Amino acid sequence: MVESVQNQIKELLPTVETLYNKLLLVVGESGSGKTAVLLDAAKEHECKVINLNLALSFELLELSEKQKILKLSGLIANIIKEVGSIVFLDNIEILFDKGLKQDPLKLLQGLSRNQLIVASWNGKYIKNKLIYATPDHSEYRAYDSKDTMIVSMDKPATNNFKKI
Repeated sequence: MVESVQNQIKELLPTVETLYNKLLLVVGESGSGKTAVLLDAAKEHECKVINLNLALSFELLELSEKQKILKLSGLIANIIKEVGSIVFLDNIEILFDKGLKQDPLKLLQGLSRNQLIVASWNGKYIKNKLIYATPDHSEYRAYDSKDTMIVSMDKPATNNFKKI
């Protein structure tokens, strides 16, 4: 399974590079092997995987709640700018923190306009819906997968995007 997902990523990267939002999400539940896939793909491209929860939490420590909300996108941009042509992000759950008042998918899409991003998404991909958490959870999100390139840990890759 992990090998087939890695092959899907490898095959999709040239297409993702041509999109307006150069974002590829590797979607799977906790323990599905997303981190292993990202580590292997990053190694193949001579890149490292950024643990966004860890990197971002250090940047947010000294900021007020308002500053965190206003500066979040810029902080992430600074974290990823020196990485290389492809950015691999793992552990992105911090983006779903209600206190940050962000739309995680839109934030990733915005960051990916200038840099190719491959990110893990701890959730599910069901009936063309990208899901994070369960409906009873305060951080629950469900997105229409249109315009988003997705590789599911348990399904074939999807090409639900418009080329601009």
